[in-house]
Amino acid sequence: MTDAFTLDCDIALIGCGRLGSALVEGWLATPGFKADRLKIIEQYETPATDQAKAAGATINPSPDQLKDVGVWVLAIKPAVWRDALAPHVDVMARDAILASVMAGVRLDDVREAAGGRGVARLMPTTAVAQRQGVAGLYSPDQKAQDMATALFEGMADVVPLESEDLLDPATGVAGSAPAFVYAFIQALAKAGEAEGLTADAAVRLARGALRSAAAGVSGGQSLEDAIGRIASKGGTTRAGLDALEADGGAERAAKAAVRAAVDKARELSR
Repeated sequence: MTDAFTLDCDIALIGCGRLGSALVEGWLATPGFKADRLKIIEQYETPATDQAKAAGATINPSPDQLKDVGVWVLAIKPAVWRDALAPHVDVMARDAILASVMAGVRLDDVREAAGGRGVARLMPTTAVAQRQGVAGLYSPDQKAQDMATALFEGMADVVPLESEDLLDPATGVAGSAPAFVYAFIQALAKAGEAEGLTADAAVRLARGALRSAAAGVSGGQSLEDAIGRIASKGGTTRAGLDALEADGGAERAAKAAVRAAVDKARELSR
């Protein structure tokens, strides 16, 4: 990640739903981002479009206002992406690139629909809104990869992948995983209740544990070291980990969750 926005070109965002809104919030929060260079194409008003407009962005620009856009970000529902993109292809600059954050839409299909222009596919988490996201990235086009990286690196750890097929497991590990982690924290809170804590106390303590765990790996240290700092031999944490790992329980559950997410992603892309 970087501390500032470095991409120097106009940006067009098609679609400002849940993920598109998170992107807008993240860009606006990134030092150096120039809102007056953002063009948003969205048929409905959202809090994010209102926020962007107030900061200087253009909402539903004219074709003439789009001719100098360097990066087109596709945050459209996969079922309607072709219809949403088609009206803009003729006004795109020949050297513009496209950054797709659509699940299940193959890169070659986007490239063909965009007249052969360079395309990068990314699967970011919605924590880009807080500039705490992570995004898997694949592109066979170096320019598209470089520009997409610059577009996202102020609000996400951009992880380059060797093939497009790896975007599905990347989504299972990162894109879907926050919900898996929340589900585990919810289970911890319920376990605390079972041991006598009030519901409110259990939830507050479990949420605090999540914040503490995130802070513990913010410096880039290994997960093994992070566990080792807390789990002393013969202590309470080690006892809990042994129970969690009994018969491969934690690893088995994680593999099942990621496998199911990958299978669903591949089903949607067919």
